[in-house]
This record gives sequence, C-alpha cells and structure tokens, in this order.
Amino acid sequence: MRRRTGLAAAGVVAALAWGEWLNRRWSRALVGSVEGTTEAVVVLGYRNPQASANLVNRWRVRAGIRSVSRDSARETRVIFSGGSTGNGAAEARMMADYAKSVLKFDGTAVLEDRSTTTWENIANVIPLLEDADRIKIASQPAHALKARAYLRRQRPDLAERLVRADDYRLGEWVVVKPLLALHGLRTLRGLSADERKISR
Repeated sequence: MRRRTGLAAAGVVAALAWGEWLNRRWSRALVGSVEGTTEAVVVLGYRNPQASANLVNRWRVRAGIRSVSRDSARETRVIFSGGSTGNGAAEARMMADYAKSVLKFDGTAVLEDRSTTTWENIANVIPLLEDADRIKIASQPAHALKARAYLRRQRPDLAERLVRADDYRLGEWVVVKPLLALHGLRTLRGLSADERKISR
C-alpha cells in the first residue's frame, strides 16, 4: 500500500514537473532579444459568450499587463485582439474594460475586435505592429507560440521583432499545467520543428 502511494505521489510530481517544463519551453520559442523605444503587447482573446471577461481572458489580460516594460524610456501599446463569439460584446472590448476597471491600466490600449481565430488575430493586428520595435504576444504559452508561428508565416520581417512576454511563471497555474501541456501538444501539431525551437 505504501509503495503504491509512493508511486502515485511520484507520478503526480512528475506530471507537474513535465507541465512546468513544457510550458516554460513554449514560452521561450520563436523569441529574440531585440531592443527599441516602441513596444506592442498583443493580448489574444478566448471564446467569451458571457457579458464580462471570463477566467481565461482575465488571466490573459493580467499576463499582458505585466508584460508591459517598466522602462519609462519605452513607449508601449497594449493591443486587445478578439471579436464577438455570439451576440455580446467583442472579446477585445471585454478584456480592455477589465484591464481599465479592475487592473487600473492607464496606458495606451488599442482594440482589434473582428478576429474569430488565432490566424485572424495575427492577420488583423499586423497593421498595428508595423511601427513597433519590439512585439510581445500574451496568452497561455502554447497558444502564444502558435500565434508567433503564424506571425512568422504571415510577416517574417515582423516576427524578427518578437520578444518574450511575461506569460509563464514558475508555479502559476501549476495544477492545470499538465492539462495545458496536453492541450498544447494537440494544438501545436501543425507547427514544424523549426517553429518549435527554443530561441538562443
């Protein structure tokens, strides 16, 4: 009995460590370390049929806001991207409202409120990224990696400006990270090995 309990505990620890490792790895893929005075942080929306930002979108907004550089010499805009998944408000509007009313974000916010897929998210924010020296994409690590790969496919010149967002933190969402890792493995199947590689 004791042996079985020990094996079960070891299995849980291994699963948690695997989830942490894979999410951390994804957060560091397809990013560089470019410098510059202008920065754009893209916050990707998640399907949100209710009238206010759901749990996933609230977390993504927090990750996006904490990704804003604290360097006062750098000008940053936060782009909330996501259309309506029903008859309600667009995800972008709900996320921006949450950022301002709850997180007290008083920086520059831009809304892209037509997208319904990750590919569209990227296609529709491209005009808003043209003049940014640095680009960050905030979401769950696997989803953000997928979006970075899509930017690389659509506009490789802009993809060279990608830097890491603060959307991975050790121990955050630790219990669900193995599930996020499993989901991520499924959603990233369409990416090439080159698109998954860790940036130096």
